[in-house]
Amino acid sequence: MTGDAELIRIAREAREYAYSPYSGFRVGAALLCADGTIYKGCNIENRAYGPTNCAERTAFFKAVSEGKKEFAAIAIVGGGEEPVWCYPCGVCRQVMAEFCEPDSFQIICARSEREYKVYTLEELLPEMF
Repeated sequence: MTGDAELIRIAREAREYAYSPYSGFRVGAALLCADGTIYKGCNIENRAYGPTNCAERTAFFKAVSEGKKEFAAIAIVGGGEEPVWCYPCGVCRQVMAEFCEPDSFQIICARSEREYKVYTLEELLPEMF
């Protein structure tokens, strides 16, 4: 079983591939599927802003496009030069709600493998659509 620290490490690795020339805010995500498979995602900015995609959605879309639809957790690491507390945006939370169990899916917001907070989707998106 993959632990929180391992997911965070993989999210930090994914963050290195972020394309963020406009904000300088790089985000990496590591999505743990129910079967143990892990998908990485990074944020990808666009000068028109609307086409920008968050790291969390990148990971989800990669997984779903390969047939995965059951998920256990996601780790998120983001910031400029140094990671800061980074939480999924509302759009990402709604994508999570489409595929995840609100009371058991874990969202791990991390600055490092030792400094992190764990929430359920229900805690971060109460009264979801």
